[in-house]
Amino acid sequence: MAQTTAAQSAAAPNPDPGGTVEQAVQRLRAARSLRGFTGAGYDKGRSLPVQAAWFAALHLFFVKWWFPARLRPVLLRAFGARVGRRVLIRRGVRIHWPWKLDIGDDVWVGEDAWILNLEPVTIGSDVCVSQAALLCTGSHLRRSATFEFDNGPVRLEPGSWVAARAVVLRGVTVGRDAVVGAGAVAHQDLAPGSVLVARGASAVVASASASARGVTA
Repeated sequence: MAQTTAAQSAAAPNPDPGGTVEQAVQRLRAARSLRGFTGAGYDKGRSLPVQAAWFAALHLFFVKWWFPARLRPVLLRAFGARVGRRVLIRRGVRIHWPWKLDIGDDVWVGEDAWILNLEPVTIGSDVCVSQAALLCTGSHLRRSATFEFDNGPVRLEPGSWVAARAVVLRGVTVGRDAVVGAGAVAHQDLAPGSVLVARGASAVVASASASARGVTA
């Protein structure tokens, strides 16, 4: 009899599997509704015709392998970017809004890098952004039912290096001479001289002294 009662109890449905009724109502209220997205807090910074002109220039000329590298900084400046001297930008590089970009002197940007600068991106002098790296200033509020923006600027201090396929997320400053190693994801500030190394699904920050001993990215 006891076994039968226990089995019936186990099979009976839980009247409140997710907590209280109030919690269930809160979950319903917080259910994702992208239809209501407003884009609040994000200013594109230029009129629609200027945006369209940039996208045309980007896809028809800027990213092409045959477009002269020496003209890429010139084109960026024409659309409001601040670009220093001796800046090398390879083919396939995508820049979302040039007028939200500030690049110092002697900077290298490798093939297929993506600067998704919904907010300002500042790249100091003597910085290397390697192939297919991503500087991403955009994000979303995960607790917002309408998934509103949670954007923030990105700053690469002089001498830093964002290695191949590395990602720097919104609001992050990569310190002077710091390294975001190949495939690593920087979701918080990196101290000057530190090295963020990707290891499987995790990332490890090496000290500046380890970097001096020759830790590679």
